Amino acid sequence: MITLHKSDLDRPLFVFKGQDMEQELLRKTVSEKCLELGFELVDFSLHFLKDSAHLSLVVDRVQPIDMDTIVSLTHQLSDYLDVISPIDVPYTLDISSLGVEKPLKIESLKDYLNSYVNVHLFHPIKGENIFEGLLVNLDEDHITLSYKVKTRTMVVDIAKANISHIRLAIKF
Repeated sequence: MITLHKSDLDRPLFVFKGQDMEQELLRKTVSEKCLELGFELVDFSLHFLKDSAHLSLVVDRVQPIDMDTIVSLTHQLSDYLDVISPIDVPYTLDISSLGVEKPLKIESLKDYLNSYVNVHLFHPIKGENIFEGLLVNLDEDHITLSYKVKTRTMVVDIAKANISHIRLAIKF
């Protein structure tokens, strides 16, 4: 059970024992710190081993996340966790991102206008279930992709309701 204490510095300390509600409180605390640092906490897991623990975080943001960014965030979160002392055994902190081909949310596509994306459809358009191209336009109900077929540039309008999933893609 997490017990909140006031130290001489008047800061909360957590005594962490690993129950679900306590993990949820730690997840919320780490999520708020991530937001403060400009990241969204996408996944959180805490596993207790024999005499230690493993805290694994997956973060995201609109701007690309490179290794230097992960290293910097790891130092900042590690320092923060040292201050609040949430886990009462030695632990490993592991932070990663969703990667360069991260999945996108339909409601957040405006942040990725002019990005190269891969789109899987529920129902084929022009006989195709998968399109990969530049997200050139979007409105409330549709997106428009510009893509290449050999040397020709093509354009396709796709209803958002027809998108099974969409992710960033690497253009070769």
